[in-house]
Amino acid sequence: MVFKVSKVQTTPFEGQKPGTSGLRKKVKVFVQPHYLENFVQSTFNALTPAKVRGATLVVSGDGRYYSKDAIQIIIKMSAANGVRRVWVGQNGLLSTPAVSAVIRERVGADGSKATGSFILTASHNPGGPHEDFGIKYNMENGGPAPESITDKIFENTKTITEYLIAEDLPNVDISSVGVTNFGGPEGPFDVEVFDSASDYVKLMKSIFDFELIRKLLSSPKFTFCYDALHGVAGAYAHRIFVEELGAKESSLLNCVPKEDFGGGHPDPNLTYAKELVNRMGLGKSSEVEPPEFGAAADGDADRNMILGKRFFVTPSDSVAIIAANAVDAIPYFSSGLKGVARSMPTSAALDVVAKNLKLKFFEVPTGWKFFGNLMDAGLCSVCGEESFGTGSDHIREKDGIWAVLAWLSILAYKNKDNLNGNKLVTVEDIVRQHWATYGRHYYTRYDYENVDAGAAKELMAYLVKLQSSLDEINTIVKGARSDVSKVVNADEFEYKDPVDGSISKHQGIRFLFEDGSRLVFRLSGTGSEGATIRLYIEQYEKDSSKTGRDSQEALAPLVEVALKLSKMQEFTGRSAPTVIT
Repeated sequence: MVFKVSKVQTTPFEGQKPGTSGLRKKVKVFVQPHYLENFVQSTFNALTPAKVRGATLVVSGDGRYYSKDAIQIIIKMSAANGVRRVWVGQNGLLSTPAVSAVIRERVGADGSKATGSFILTASHNPGGPHEDFGIKYNMENGGPAPESITDKIFENTKTITEYLIAEDLPNVDISSVGVTNFGGPEGPFDVEVFDSASDYVKLMKSIFDFELIRKLLSSPKFTFCYDALHGVAGAYAHRIFVEELGAKESSLLNCVPKEDFGGGHPDPNLTYAKELVNRMGLGKSSEVEPPEFGAAADGDADRNMILGKRFFVTPSDSVAIIAANAVDAIPYFSSGLKGVARSMPTSAALDVVAKNLKLKFFEVPTGWKFFGNLMDAGLCSVCGEESFGTGSDHIREKDGIWAVLAWLSILAYKNKDNLNGNKLVTVEDIVRQHWATYGRHYYTRYDYENVDAGAAKELMAYLVKLQSSLDEINTIVKGARSDVSKVVNADEFEYKDPVDGSISKHQGIRFLFEDGSRLVFRLSGTGSEGATIRLYIEQYEKDSSKTGRDSQEALAPLVEVALKLSKMQEFTGRSAPTVIT
């Protein structure tokens, strides 16, 4: 059959501005007639015709509610806009890191390579008819669209008058692998449904020593647990951990992807990954002996949480420990690291490793595209952010399963001559040894979610104004706690990209203390309604006799200072944060 192209008249919607990771709104917003179509057409219009006509696009996501309908709409619009072929992961499932891998690695039967992708995800936000949906566009390097493109998309959404769609194109069966061929006014158009996991698994096997990890997992002393929180990681967990690495089926929790993530919040932290936290012995006291190693993923599997037995590894420590051990433990890095990078709010644990190992180091704004630029320029191998995202230059997104395999590699390497010994080197041993070598960055993040947007802006404006006087700041600090060191620098973080020269302003408000401690305040761009204020609190401790304290206890004085300095309760009416990580 030959499909026809229809031009559909439309009018703009307010507020279709893509945030750090695309456009996220409630499902009820996305299901309005023309809403998704306007955004998709605005994206096609923002890309040059050379990137659309004759192109190969990947269209898949984390499987959340409304994804299947959205995929069919995007297929029909791709056909109408002159795209040559669309690749869809089976059942519409592809993790965000797997999409990046597919763009970079996959070659079609006819030699085609993907030039970009629509990823349907709201990441770690809840899913279901009354929850969140999201869409973002990734470029030919596999990374998120840069601001120059997202700004263009937003401008287009404000003036759009029509979109193109092949309304008579039948829906494609995305549940079974195969190619469906169509003909259009400009020639053939194909939709290929392919196995979601195989390209990604192949890439992981080229990075890590699966044989060494398999030996660790087969040791009777080593026990393992992985929780996909009913997100898309479930499509990979069985293949990698059970089939390739020999873990027991019973070590997988919540690994069946669900449109509503089983009614849970697919965010791998101590608050939302309750089942894993309890199994690892960090919840209420349990009678059962916890596993040696546990990990969780978020909805689209780009985030990770790493746990040892009764022990939590902060993401800031995690990236520092991976960087410190990568060359020895991970074959992909055996010839050395090109450099390392972290997002500004992430603790300075990585900075200390970079300094000791004489590595190039970069501090960037929150948002993976900044790491992508450094990687494309060959300046960065390992990077991470405190919001449970860790990754490397094997792709251009953060990668939750990669981080788990990196930790398993470090454990396997440290135990390779010890698998028959009395006691394995544990996650906690590795972290404590790291603190003894490099010092410890006590670290916590307070999230105030769904705060009135006006109040959040007022609080930030007040802090910027306060920064003009260090004397005034230090008067407030000393008035709150005399045992806290003084603020020596206060600024609003601004980043000049060393690769493309672009400047990103207003990236967070920083208070830097004499002893290396930091307070950072920023507004998050990942929520779907209201504003989220994030407060990051960090204290550096070099004295190895003091690196074993409870984190919240060690940080209590700084927390008090942060709340007093920002007038948090006065501005927001909140006496406590929504989430503490």
